[in-house]
Amino acid sequence: MSQGIRNKMSEKTVLVVFPSIFSLNKIDSLETNISNILKIKKQNFTRVRKNGVLIIIETGDPVLVSSTIGSLFGIERIAIAKEIENDFQAVIAKITDTSMNLLLKGDKFYIKVEGKSAKYLAKDLEVAATAALIEKSADMQVKVGLEADHSKLFYTYLTESHAYVCIFVDKGLGGVPYNSQKETTLCCIYDELSAIACLQSIKMGFDVKIITCYSNDADLLRISKMLNRMLASIIQEKITLYFCKIPKTQDQLVKILVATYLMASIARSKKIRHVALPILPFALPTWFVEYNAKFVFEKGLMPWLPLAGMDSSITENSRQIGLEKYLTNLENLCRSKFPKKNVSKKNIQNHADSAVRSIKSVSVTLGPKNVYDIIDSLRTNH
Repeated sequence: MSQGIRNKMSEKTVLVVFPSIFSLNKIDSLETNISNILKIKKQNFTRVRKNGVLIIIETGDPVLVSSTIGSLFGIERIAIAKEIENDFQAVIAKITDTSMNLLLKGDKFYIKVEGKSAKYLAKDLEVAATAALIEKSADMQVKVGLEADHSKLFYTYLTESHAYVCIFVDKGLGGVPYNSQKETTLCCIYDELSAIACLQSIKMGFDVKIITCYSNDADLLRISKMLNRMLASIIQEKITLYFCKIPKTQDQLVKILVATYLMASIARSKKIRHVALPILPFALPTWFVEYNAKFVFEKGLMPWLPLAGMDSSITENSRQIGLEKYLTNLENLCRSKFPKKNVSKKNIQNHADSAVRSIKSVSVTLGPKNVYDIIDSLRTNH
């Protein structure tokens, strides 16, 4: 049997997951999350395996599976690729053939090869594959571009045993795998910023428990839509959510204080150690940040600031799961001034106690009807 036939027989179309840099010591958690979400979503796949720092998914429907795992954190990139044995000449041939199928007349292409091989350098493969593609595409009026200046990128990654010649590459959400910290944190969602704080807690690898506060039906619908955007990043088939009513107020500080008092009460009752405070330190005064953190700490809990260190990047993080259109109030928050003032702790505590008494739980299954399931369940319960 010739070398070409052997390579053809061993070739597979696979889905390649590139872990984020922060997930390199958590690859086992990411592999488990991928397997679990595919089972929860009832996606057909043959196998999930590791190859060096890569996670390889064998499936007959890489496009659908790619869409499913695209909601997971801990991933830098996801690629549909041809997996072949790592042989220098065979890889050149595969890069050339794959690129010819994707090239259009007049394209400016760039071939990028990363990873490591014991037998040759990635750069040598880049040069050889570029030369081979120039020769084969001579009648297409294409040009060789630069890494910073090209219209089409052809990407290949090398491991000791295989080469992955990519057909399509998509950007992942970054962060670390869900629940890779092996710690639970309580989040409270009542507006756009608190939703992003919850999203960041998921992105940091916590197992999150969510309580949602609303004042009326319009609030409930708006917040449920935001909540639905992040449920796909929680690796659970059944997710229990908690909902409660709070008084309507335009005072942003009062909203945060009620959420802090409420979360402290619930976290203690459910023995959850971490509380994610929905506070953006860049926009709020130090005295207020410290007051909330101190209050939580004095209750024997650990305050967590998932938005600490975030500035304009908050827009990019919200865009990752389609929440950016909800950030209409962020500019108003950043324009506001918050002079130090005495807050009626009694009133805040009364609001929080009232909210606790109104708590209802809703169990949802991941799917397209989550928003309707939430609203219908609450209307029935109330």
